[in-house]
Amino acid sequence: MEVLYDGHGVIVLILRGSMILLVSLLINLSIALAHFHGFGEQPLAKIAIHKAVVSLHSNASIAASPYLLGTKGEDTQWVTVNVYHPDPSADDWVGVFSPAKFNSSTCPPVNDPKEDTPYICSAPIKYKFVNYSNSMYTKTGKASLKFQLINQRADFSFALFSGGLLNPKLVTVSNFISFVNPKAPLYPRIAQGKSWDEMTVTWTSGYDISEATPFVEWSIKGKTPVQSPAGTLTFGRNAMCGSPASTVGWRDPGFIHTSFLKELWPNKVYTYRLGHLLSNGSEIWSKQYSFKSSPYPGQNSLQRVIIFGDMGKAERDGSNEYNNYQPGSLNTTDQLIKDLENIDIVFHIGDMTYANGYISQWDQFTAQVEPIASKVPYMIGSGNHERDWPNTGSFYNTTDSGGECGVLAQTMFYVPAENREKFWYSTDYGMFRFCIGDTEHDWREGTEQYKFIEHCLATVDRQKQPWLIFAAHRVLGYSSDFYYGLEGSFEEPMGRESLQKLWQRYKVDIAFYGHVHNYERTCPIYQNQCVNKERSQYSGTVNGTIHVVVGGAGSHLSNFSQVTPKWSLYRDYDFGFVKLTAFNHSSLLFEYKKSSDGNVYDSFTISRDYKDVLACVHDGCEPTTLAT
Repeated sequence: MEVLYDGHGVIVLILRGSMILLVSLLINLSIALAHFHGFGEQPLAKIAIHKAVVSLHSNASIAASPYLLGTKGEDTQWVTVNVYHPDPSADDWVGVFSPAKFNSSTCPPVNDPKEDTPYICSAPIKYKFVNYSNSMYTKTGKASLKFQLINQRADFSFALFSGGLLNPKLVTVSNFISFVNPKAPLYPRIAQGKSWDEMTVTWTSGYDISEATPFVEWSIKGKTPVQSPAGTLTFGRNAMCGSPASTVGWRDPGFIHTSFLKELWPNKVYTYRLGHLLSNGSEIWSKQYSFKSSPYPGQNSLQRVIIFGDMGKAERDGSNEYNNYQPGSLNTTDQLIKDLENIDIVFHIGDMTYANGYISQWDQFTAQVEPIASKVPYMIGSGNHERDWPNTGSFYNTTDSGGECGVLAQTMFYVPAENREKFWYSTDYGMFRFCIGDTEHDWREGTEQYKFIEHCLATVDRQKQPWLIFAAHRVLGYSSDFYYGLEGSFEEPMGRESLQKLWQRYKVDIAFYGHVHNYERTCPIYQNQCVNKERSQYSGTVNGTIHVVVGGAGSHLSNFSQVTPKWSLYRDYDFGFVKLTAFNHSSLLFEYKKSSDGNVYDSFTISRDYKDVLACVHDGCEPTTLAT
C-alpha cells in the first residue's frame, strides 16, 4: 500500500493499482465548502424569533434613554438600556426592534388554518447578550447596555429575552424611543453616471412622492446652487424571492431616491445637500456634503483608486458579533475614512453587506460607509450574497442572498449599467477604463455578458486611457484558495476558459476579484504560465494580465491551499484592500494595505510607453499584411 498526499487536501491510497479516496476527503471538503460559502452564519439568522413565546415577568424591567434622539440633527446616537431581571441567566439577551411594535398584529396572514400565528414575525435589527459587558449580571440581575442606533425611519423598542437565541422567551419590553424626524433624508452614496461628466446621488428617506418631492441642491463650491429632481424607487415584501427576506428578515426599506447631476466641470469641488419639498411648501434638508467631479477621460493627473470585495458591515457597539462574522469590516472602513483625502474613487466588488435577507442591515451598511460614499464615487459589483437564489435567473442556484435575489443591491445603489438587474457595466475615470463583470450571471463565450466584456475591453483608447482594469466578484482568474485547490483548478469553475483570450487580446493590465476572503497576487500570466519574470518593477511590455484576489476587506478569512502555485507571488491571510495610483500615462503604482494599520505590505509598479501597449504579445497581435 502506498499513501500519497496531493497537496489539495486529498489523501489517496493506492492498493494494487486501484485508487481509494479516504473518508477524510469528504470531511475536508465539507469543511472547505462551509468555510467558502458562508461559514460564520448571519448573526440575526441565529435567532429563532418565530419560536419566541411570551413569558412576561412582572418584576423584570427594561428602560431606554433618551426618549428622543437626534435633537441636534444627529442621524446616529448612543442609547443606554438599563435591565433588571430577578431570575437572570447567562443566555439572556436584549433585542432592538424597529418598528417598536412587534407583536402578532404585524404578522402576514397564515395560509394554513392549522398553523398558529407566531407572536413575533420580524427579527430584531441587532442584539446583545446582557452579560456581554456586565459580568455581574447573573448574580445581581442588573445591567446597563449601550447601543448605537441609526435613524431607520421608525421608532425603536428593546426586548429582554431569556432562553437563549434558539428558544427565546419574552420577559419584558421597554418604552418606545424615536428620532426627531424618522423620515429624514440620509446616507447619500454617490456614483459615476453613464457619462464622465455626470454624478449620481442616491439616498434613503421615509418620504413617498405623494408626501414630498425629492431633489438635490448643488453647486461648484462657492457658486449659486441649482436644484435637480430625483427619481424614487421602493419595493415590497412580494419582491423578495424567499425567506428570510420575505419573512422574519423583512423590513420596510423606505424610499430610495436618485438624482443625476449633469454637465459637471472636471476636477471641481461641488457641494450638495438632499432636499424634500413637502406638500405644504416647507422643505426638509439633509446636512451639506461635497465631492470632487471626475476628470475628463484621458486627462493626465494624479488619480487614486481603492478596490476590495467582501467587506460586510459590523456594529461599533459590539452587538451581533459573537460569532466573529465580519471582524475586519470596521478596520477597513476606518482606514479608508482616515485616508479619504487621498482617494478619488472606490470599487466594492460584491458581497457588500452580508445581510443575507435581513433587510435592516442595508441601512446599517449605508450608514457605515456614508463618510466614504458621500464624498467619492462608491462603485459596486454584484456577489453571491447579493444575487443568488434558486430558480431566479442567477447562474448559481445557491441560497446565499437569503431571498434578496439582487433587489436590494440594484435598488439601494446606482451603477451605470444598461440593465441594473444585470450588473455588468463600464466606467471611465481619467486614465482608467474599468470593465465590471457580474459573476452571478453567465459570462461564457456567446452570452450577452461575454459580448459586453469584449466590447468594453475593445473600445478603450489606450493612448488616452492606458490603464485597463477588469473586476468581478468570483475568481474568474487565479486563486490558490483551499476550496479551489480541492477542485484542482485554482479558479471558479469555468472561470478563465472563455475570458483569458479576451484579457490577453486586449492587454488587460490587472484583473481583480473578491469572493475568496484573503489577498493574493499573481505574476503576469496567460494560460497558467507566467509570461514575465519580474516581481515588483514591470517595465515595457508586460505580456500578460496580473490577477489579484482582494476579498479580505472584512468577512471571515479564507484558508489557502497547502500548495503554492508557481504563479502566486504574494499571499496574505489577513484583512486588507488595494490602492492604485496612476501618476501619468506611463506610471502606475499598486499597493496592498492591511486594514489593521493601513501600511503597505505588497506593491509593484508598471512603467511603460504607449508603444509598449501596442506591442505584439502571444495571442494578442493585430493582423498584418504584406501589402505596401
